[in-house]
Amino acid sequence: MTIRLTILCENTVARPFGLLGEHGFACYLETPQGNYLFDTGQGQTLIPNARALGKDLADIDALLISHGHYDHTGGLPQALEARHGLNVYGHPDIFTARYWDIEGQRRYVGIPYQRKYLESLGARFCLHRELIEVGPGVYLTGEIPRRTAFEKGDSQQFAVSSDGKILQPDPMVDDLSMVVASPKGLILVLGCAHAGLVNIIQYVSEKFEGEKIYAVVGGTHLGFAGTEQFEETLKVLDDFNVEKVGVSHCTGLPKAAQLASRLGERFFFGSVGTVLTI
Repeated sequence: MTIRLTILCENTVARPFGLLGEHGFACYLETPQGNYLFDTGQGQTLIPNARALGKDLADIDALLISHGHYDHTGGLPQALEARHGLNVYGHPDIFTARYWDIEGQRRYVGIPYQRKYLESLGARFCLHRELIEVGPGVYLTGEIPRRTAFEKGDSQQFAVSSDGKILQPDPMVDDLSMVVASPKGLILVLGCAHAGLVNIIQYVSEKFEGEKIYAVVGGTHLGFAGTEQFEETLKVLDDFNVEKVGVSHCTGLPKAAQLASRLGERFFFGSVGTVLTI
């Protein structure tokens, strides 16, 4: 049984020959039972990179959304045009209005499209707060309990609830991760890990009791982390004996370099074109 995970969208590229980078994340999962797309990037590089890497979006069985930010959902129309009539899995709060105050400017950072528009392109939204199996051996975590004191929200980001209430920092309860069962153990795929990587790993280990977490791939949000959070994250990766750690996107280059130094051969950069095969 071969399981293959290919990074389609990310800030950097792993090799030449037509690949493009953008701030965002998307990956293509191939399993013996079906293919899946996890996130879509901003929408500028999804299709070109999929073509360059030989991944046909018309072949996916479902699309999974990690959370409602533009850099993970901007490519939704392109994905839906490639595969019309598609189940799109995520959390009920993904369409929350979201903003980021940065350098004296306020920017909208939520999903760039209205739900009705995406549904007109064939999206069938399947929104759940709990852990759900979207296909054989492929899961979306549902809400992650926030238990650690050191994994905090970004104070520059806020949300506006449906009743007009301002939530700051944005609680990001819709931050979900994908879990894939493999012969070597679970593969945990992160969008941005707004819930905190320690919280996510501990929750997944509880939900999949007795299962080893073999690999962690994707955005870790450690680019915004302080020393305590960074050290506790390294500790939990060691405690759970995670064998492969491929970081992307919001990890940031400085933190990625530190992880590479500390983790050695267990580490790899999850750039566009990177492939994890099991």
